[in-house]
Amino acid sequence: MSHDVLNQLSQYIGCELLKQPDRVIRPDEALLSSGLIDSFHLVDLGLFVEEKFGVRIDDFELSASTFDTLDQLVALIESRR
Repeated sequence: MSHDVLNQLSQYIGCELLKQPDRVIRPDEALLSSGLIDSFHLVDLGLFVEEKFGVRIDDFELSASTFDTLDQLVALIESRR
């Protein structure tokens, strides 16, 4: 299941946030701390996670400590399912 979640997150970020559909995002690639996505994208990503995976994300969780890599996001999603 986590591989499927990882692929969906990567595809969403590449296509919708970065507007680079061919962009491959590594599971350990820094998203926020590297500047790849900004705080506006972070909110969009949080909404996508809630809608797509049916999990609740608290506002304080929208930070680099939980949303900086795809690995972190997958772990958060899977822990809430």
